[in-house]
Amino acid sequence: MKISANLSMLFTELPLLERVQAAAAAGFDGVEIQFPYELPAQQLSDALVQAGLPLVLINLPAGDLMRGGAGLAAVPSRQAEFTAALEQALAYAATVRPACVNVLAGRLGEGLSRDQAMATLVANLRATAEAFEVLGIRVLCEAINSLDMPGFLINTPEQLESLLREVDHPNCFAQLDAYHMARQGLDIQAGIRLLAGSIGHFQFADCPGRGEPGSGELNFDALLSELRYSGYREWLGAEYNPGRSTIASLGWLARWR
Repeated sequence: MKISANLSMLFTELPLLERVQAAAAAGFDGVEIQFPYELPAQQLSDALVQAGLPLVLINLPAGDLMRGGAGLAAVPSRQAEFTAALEQALAYAATVRPACVNVLAGRLGEGLSRDQAMATLVANLRATAEAFEVLGIRVLCEAINSLDMPGFLINTPEQLESLLREVDHPNCFAQLDAYHMARQGLDIQAGIRLLAGSIGHFQFADCPGRGEPGSGELNFDALLSELRYSGYREWLGAEYNPGRSTIASLGWLARWR
């Protein structure tokens, strides 16, 4: 398994484009960016080529989600906005060629039942999986803890597994984040076992604190062993808050590699 640096959280002391080369110099195998759309796609592509790193993951544009709103993927009245976001991501991905694109489920919209929101999310995930399959790019959906993001629709591995069964598309996978599971007190290894064969990307940060491995209480040796046993052979995405300079937080990296 190879390790990617999430440049939305790591190396933030540098401008975004410069973070790509910084990740390469630090020893990462690839990079991921939550929402890279502020950068022209060709500019990002050139930076990746110069650094010799692949782009592992981007998110589909999510509307007002990061500002406390419901987002786009599970709100029927925002279908046109979701379709525009999908088209934007497809055009961007055609140039930067990420391995995966993550669709954030979002929060339960005002006046909606959970059933209405989930039906919309299922249909949008299926359409996104179909569209990106043509480019050979995996589509993901992740579980996020409801303490840091109240009202988020998908919180647990069980909900994620149920969602994937409803979507029922071979190009739709789970994104599992160790921090989000630990933040809720969930058994991460049990979640890995439940989703074995369906995990398309794995992210990590320690808990509590969402810092680097070793800053909290998680047993990463056990988690990595469980991932290997489950058959997972994809990327490990470092998505944590360094707290100090990113370089000073990388004591774990050499041992993991």
